[in-house]
Amino acid sequence: MRNDYDIAVVGGGLLGSAIAWGLGRIGQRVVVLDEGDVTKRASRANFALVWVQSKGLGMPAYTVWTVRASETWAQLAADLKDQTGLDVGLQRNGGFHLALSEGELEQRANTLKRLHNQIGAADYQVEVMDHDRVAAMLPAIGPEVVGGTFCPLDGHVNSLRSFRAFHTGFKAFGVDYRPEHPVTAIAQSGGEFRLTTPKGEIRAGKVVLAAGNANETLAPMVGLKAPMGPTRGQIVVTERTMPFLPHPLTTIRQTDEGTVMIGDSKEDLLDDSGLDLSISTVMADRARRTFPLLGRLNVVRTWSGIRVMPKDGFPVYDQSESHPGAFVACCHSGVTLASNHAYALAPMIAAGQLDAAQVGAFTGRRFDAAATTGSGYY
Repeated sequence: MRNDYDIAVVGGGLLGSAIAWGLGRIGQRVVVLDEGDVTKRASRANFALVWVQSKGLGMPAYTVWTVRASETWAQLAADLKDQTGLDVGLQRNGGFHLALSEGELEQRANTLKRLHNQIGAADYQVEVMDHDRVAAMLPAIGPEVVGGTFCPLDGHVNSLRSFRAFHTGFKAFGVDYRPEHPVTAIAQSGGEFRLTTPKGEIRAGKVVLAAGNANETLAPMVGLKAPMGPTRGQIVVTERTMPFLPHPLTTIRQTDEGTVMIGDSKEDLLDDSGLDLSISTVMADRARRTFPLLGRLNVVRTWSGIRVMPKDGFPVYDQSESHPGAFVACCHSGVTLASNHAYALAPMIAAGQLDAAQVGAFTGRRFDAAATTGSGYY
């Protein structure tokens, strides 16, 4: 079995898979070193939004980065379908954040105003709508909905099918995927990296750390930083029903298969083996008040999952000064940013140099300057 590669990607979740797929697409010899199925995988517990409107308060460069991702997702969906035959179900015709009180709507509008007033932020359209305007686009809303915000760049996708498409695409590009290969040590000598795994050593000219929250431990091995502050989220899923939700919400979406996902909780816990039913109850109640028809549906499953979350909520993309050829990539929004990781970040890594004009704001060195104060999760 071959053990030497151009690039070793550590982590086979959505982020690592998108980078590896992008590297394979441009002819790099790539190995993906992944843990086993017992790993806490955010890629299997996410809400699957391709989302723009609420991201970037505190880091205007992130607004530019997410708009770019939204605009190139259609290309990614088309390329994955052409290569694998899998339709990832991308829908990008705008998304809502709805409010159940005037106070909620005012707070939301103020947050978006602050976000868009940042110097260097992307200039894109977000409208504040009253009940009647929302009802014209979402006829199933209930009387308690006072209004909401709408961004035409927002959408959603079938994230599990996207995950499968990336891994199916690996075969066509010759990307070597190795599960049960957690990396325990990384050393650089003789112009190559040597990665220690329980199943032997892997050698590669470059290494990309894309292991989610585990990056916090791996990054210092190559002189990098990735301070993480993961949280737990819960999701409620209903039985399938007729199509009624033509636009996704930040907290509710109807999948292309007809089920309804209700989410957006946030807890400072790292145990995803159980649920806090009081939180699920609040989520389900708000969903029912937003769309009364949901009260007639059965819940078929619920789960909790751990989010990948850099300490301040924004992505970390960096390259090592002490270990040339080592890169780190971690972010909360592995679904939204997948197209950027495949089409923008992967070529930079292959070239051996991150483009400061595109991703310089996301360096892990920002954590040297000041203590972080927020999660960036709005």
